[in-house]
Amino acid sequence: MVDLDWKAKMVSAEMSKLSPKLSDKSDRTVSSPALSGDLLPSSPSATLAYEQYLRLPELSKLCSSREFTDWKSEALLKPALQALEITFRFISLVLSDPRPYANRNERKRRLEALTLHQIELIAVICEEEEENSQHGSIPIVDLSNSNGLLSRDRSSTEVWKLPGESLSVVSRISEASLLPRLATWQKSEDVARKISFAIECQMQRSPFTLGLGEPNLAGKPNLDYDLICKPSDLHALKKPLRNLENYENGILFTAHQILESWIFTARELLRRISDRIDGSEFEKAASDCWLLERIWKLLSEIEDLHLLMDPDDFLRLKNQLAIKASNESEAFCFRSTALIELTRSSKDLKHKVPSILGVEVDPKGGPRVQEAAMRLFHGKGDVGKIHLLQAFQAVEVAVKRFFFGYRQLVVAVMGSLEAKGNRGLVASDGEADALAEMFMEPPYFPSLDGAKTFLGEFWQNGNGISISNGTERRGRKRL
Repeated sequence: MVDLDWKAKMVSAEMSKLSPKLSDKSDRTVSSPALSGDLLPSSPSATLAYEQYLRLPELSKLCSSREFTDWKSEALLKPALQALEITFRFISLVLSDPRPYANRNERKRRLEALTLHQIELIAVICEEEEENSQHGSIPIVDLSNSNGLLSRDRSSTEVWKLPGESLSVVSRISEASLLPRLATWQKSEDVARKISFAIECQMQRSPFTLGLGEPNLAGKPNLDYDLICKPSDLHALKKPLRNLENYENGILFTAHQILESWIFTARELLRRISDRIDGSEFEKAASDCWLLERIWKLLSEIEDLHLLMDPDDFLRLKNQLAIKASNESEAFCFRSTALIELTRSSKDLKHKVPSILGVEVDPKGGPRVQEAAMRLFHGKGDVGKIHLLQAFQAVEVAVKRFFFGYRQLVVAVMGSLEAKGNRGLVASDGEADALAEMFMEPPYFPSLDGAKTFLGEFWQNGNGISISNGTERRGRKRL
């Protein structure tokens, strides 16, 4: 194995010339509110109006309720299933839109893709439940023991006969979910059918299936969907408290309920990541970080649904809801305290880097953490740690991509002149706006960034191939 100790002196010398952004101090210091890029919440009145509009106190109560104390993944899976159920309502809302100028076809395609993306993430969460399902901590219904008999109190149960088999496979269908109803409606039956088969395909690696009408040809136990998700209680929150004469009101309201539900899942996922890192379960923590990155991408996909809003109806709704930024409340997204907390927690993963690498931060600001990262990347001694650190930086990319996309979304939906008059997007006196600072701020993981920089130089100047003035030269340096 090539030793990178020879780089230590060069790194120490170069570090003094580099920006403090690459020092170890950034891996352990909590950002001050005065620092560029730190998230400041909206005014209390704007935040309260946002939460009351979306009925967030009631929705959060449903997401955070715990009924199965032995089931560790309940905090992750419940809000994800609730977001999926709200999406079924969203599909119904869009297909019921009476406006002749509404872009129903594209909205239908977007919602179909969004639903399939959510099912994929839910399946990833469920894949780790093999151990819990064996110990009976998950509320599932094992229908394989019914010998193909339908219980009289369950009219929503189906029997599937496998070709060439004498046994019957029983699939139980949720009685409260909207998906089975969408399957019986002419406008949505094709979407519901595609969703059902997507559940069947995505849940292949899970020890159970969702029980939403999918074929369940493997004869797996069904998740007790109604007991966990509580669709009836969830759909009781389907209308905003302000009943405005504007169809985009329901669209905005429903999209943000889905957003907040997935934010809840992401925050619980971050807690599990922290626990797994503390327990040295680096490979599992890496898997969770990659899932977190995909959730951030899903949040961007949800926000992009606003691009299909009718311009006139939406701007009228904006005026009706008094959605206007000021010095205290900048962009609409900053009214979500859960989103702000999720962003801060995602950035705070940097504090875990020294413990993962097994080194202490140099109090003098030396490159101790960076050198440890260089040795890890090059030596490949612990692949789980490498995967985890790579996932950290993937989360950073996803976070910055979300806020960059959100900034462009606001310009597209409300117009550039409206955006320029909004201090939440373009500040006066040459100041950078808060959204721009989110994706322009320095790397969240400066030691990892610096390690890759010097590792790249090693391969370019040490053992790699360098090309200068059209002449190819191969490095011969021995380590």
